Amino acid sequence: MSRAPGAPERPRAVARTSLPGNPLAPGAARRFVRTALAEWTELALPGAEFITDLLVADAMVVVSELVTNAVVHAGTDVELLCRLGRCSEDCPAAAGTARAFPSHDGSGSVTRDGSGNDTYDGSGSDRHDGPGGESKPGPGPDSGVLVIEVSDHHPARVVRDDGAERPYDIVEYGRGLHLVSALSDAWGITYRTGVKTVWARLPVDGTAAVEQEEAEAYDGEHALRRGQRAAEILAPAPRRGMQDQDWRSRGVLSFLAEASDLLAGQLDEDLVAALTGQLLVPRLADWCAVWLEDEAPGRSDGGVVGGPRLARVWHGSENRIEELRRLLEKDPPELPESDRAGPVPVPWPAEALGARATGGSALAFRLIAGGRPLGTLVIGRAGQTRFPDEITGLVEDLSRRVALAIGAARQYARQATISRVLQRGLLPGAVAEIPGVRSALVYEPCDKGGPSGDFYDLFPAGDGRWCFALGDVQGKGPEAAVVIGLARPWLRLLAREGYEVPDVLDRLNQLLLDDATEAADAAARALVSAGGTGLADEGPQTRFLSLLYGELVPFDGGVHCTVASAGHPLPLLLQPSGKVGEVAQPQTLLGVFEDASYLCGTFELRPGDSLLCVTDGVTERRSGHRQFDDDDGLAAALTGCAGLSAELIAERIRRLVHEFGGKPPEDDLALLVLQAE
Repeated sequence: MSRAPGAPERPRAVARTSLPGNPLAPGAARRFVRTALAEWTELALPGAEFITDLLVADAMVVVSELVTNAVVHAGTDVELLCRLGRCSEDCPAAAGTARAFPSHDGSGSVTRDGSGNDTYDGSGSDRHDGPGGESKPGPGPDSGVLVIEVSDHHPARVVRDDGAERPYDIVEYGRGLHLVSALSDAWGITYRTGVKTVWARLPVDGTAAVEQEEAEAYDGEHALRRGQRAAEILAPAPRRGMQDQDWRSRGVLSFLAEASDLLAGQLDEDLVAALTGQLLVPRLADWCAVWLEDEAPGRSDGGVVGGPRLARVWHGSENRIEELRRLLEKDPPELPESDRAGPVPVPWPAEALGARATGGSALAFRLIAGGRPLGTLVIGRAGQTRFPDEITGLVEDLSRRVALAIGAARQYARQATISRVLQRGLLPGAVAEIPGVRSALVYEPCDKGGPSGDFYDLFPAGDGRWCFALGDVQGKGPEAAVVIGLARPWLRLLAREGYEVPDVLDRLNQLLLDDATEAADAAARALVSAGGTGLADEGPQTRFLSLLYGELVPFDGGVHCTVASAGHPLPLLLQPSGKVGEVAQPQTLLGVFEDASYLCGTFELRPGDSLLCVTDGVTERRSGHRQFDDDDGLAAALTGCAGLSAELIAERIRRLVHEFGGKPPEDDLALLVLQAE
């Protein structure tokens, strides 16, 4: 439809986002698409009037399957795009083509455009099946459509299969795309240079509104028909039976989507195993068990090191769980190396299940993620010789999601362990005790599982001197850890060598600049030797550090204090009268300028005086548009601490900072109180 000259262009319903290539991506994709559809409806964008609950449900399943497929088979970051529009404009397969190739199963066609891009169109015709299997016309060229595109960089597979055998490579070409095909009127795959895009087109027209009315009118019957259709799709070819009457009424689609969300949010592998049991029993099985391959170098619970451990046993009858566990622990499943995918029959544990369950069927599924075997899932159902095919297919899909969740949990656990060890090495084992001075420290890293950007130290420097430091590195994580690991030992070394406070800062500033230059040069050489260009022209990577550093020398009647601030919040001195004042001057950050020269200030801490040192996690704590230190808020808070001990001052400031905002602090928080006795 043409637009009149000068007329404003109507806004289009388009949403785009990037998702990391990890098990959390499908859940994030579903939330993103649901939010986009809700916003388009609220804004009354063209085509939004036809968005129904059924369309939203179908879109959730389609985007979940497409993103899961990309994460499992490619493992790269994912680009997600969804839009409402007309078929003639917004169907990716509508681009001009030069010639066509037969598809791999004869149900669609592969086309190549003028740029050499291959597109597989899975539509097959201009008609598609409805939820109950009836045939209905597809959308015309100007009908409304919802298009969902998921792109990845497909490093795990080339466009054409090279035939090479890859160990533990579970390739599922069928069920996920069968679901996408059944719920959309057309779908396809487009290969561009370095990018693979899988798209699906869902009709957004009067047909969707009719289906919505049918769902409201027939309610349970309509849901049952959708469940039956999904069970047929998910059953492995060539046997797509309808044997399991109970499962058909439970809603296959919502089960897989909700299970993915539940599993992807867990960061403990034993909790993933526990949730798996609760998802399967009694929906799909009478009992289940999860074995995990133990990667730990040693165990404290007496388990076998490096072998499978029975992480979870679940039974519909709780009084059977312990007996079943004891029997299964004696005989873990040993699956043949040749059975890398699909279910494998295992012996029925009749001894542990009682007289009423003397016979039944048990299947084992490998849990594999990233090409590595992580464990085994076993399910059992009494009173039957085999599992229905549609149930087997569903458990295969679920086991793949379970494996991804276990792999993510293990990766998180490894990273958390590394971070804890690294954090312990970056901070002092103990805070020194200074004669005539009481000290109190509050240290709260925002990320409990990773290295903080804040650090502190309080140590003896010899000759009756003690030194203290409170610093904040730009950024967090490994980069911050590198700077802290460089700065804190050098502070101690320079102080113990007898350097004055300004000299310590001058030398630390030059050390950071030299280290950053060497790191950038090494990276540039590595890139050039690999045939790359560009990094060598970026110059040195400066590592910024704000630091409050001082020296304490006790004497009869007080403590002589020398302090300097390099880009850090200034320390505050609280006198017994309640008077508060700054005792240093602002100076530039460390690691910024070659010719920086630092100055210090000196004063005396008399009995009852308290020195408060904080990081910007205190001063910049936000509540809406306000910060904690706006209008000298920190000084006002410290004034109210007159007469308190060092410990009580630290605790009161910490509490006031937490109470200032409605949400927990979003930055690392550190403060040090030094009080002369």
